Amino acid sequence: MRGVIRALLATAALGAGLGAAAAQAAQDRPTPSGLPVPRYVSLKFDKVNARSGPGDDHRTLWIYRVRGLPVQVVAETSEWRRICDPEGQLVWVHKRTTDGRRTVINMNSAPAALRRRPKDSSRVVAYLNVRAIASLVRCDEDQWCRVRADDVSGWVKAGELWGASDAVQCRPGRPGGAASGR
Repeated sequence: MRGVIRALLATAALGAGLGAAAAQAAQDRPTPSGLPVPRYVSLKFDKVNARSGPGDDHRTLWIYRVRGLPVQVVAETSEWRRICDPEGQLVWVHKRTTDGRRTVINMNSAPAALRRRPKDSSRVVAYLNVRAIASLVRCDEDQWCRVRADDVSGWVKAGELWGASDAVQCRPGRPGGAASGR
């Protein structure tokens, strides 16, 4: 019996090692653009077609009408980017419709306080309204981000903004469906 258990444990350890190696190999594989995935970009135009697949022959699901909208690239081909939007939808857009400039959006139900310094006790200099977009200047190691909107800049906690977290926002296995309000 102990021999069977040892064999099962050895097989499980080997499988776990192979899984980790496969994950590392996928991570080391270069993307068509040479840039990491996932990564954030913003929409370059105020009219961007969201498609069901990577090509003009795929159905248009909706049209984004928000220039500067932050999105996360989760997959890519040489010409197309699979993006996750702030509402959690996965779609394909052409690479020419994206911009490498980083933006963030307040997806919370209340305005986000922009502070003079990266501290909760620091003076509030402005508020980022709900669904307002701001340029991301930088984030620090303490999870505070400096943003700029309408010639005002300030610090806000990264967790209060969509587009500041390095975590994958949508899983590529999730189907992208039609969304309202675009």
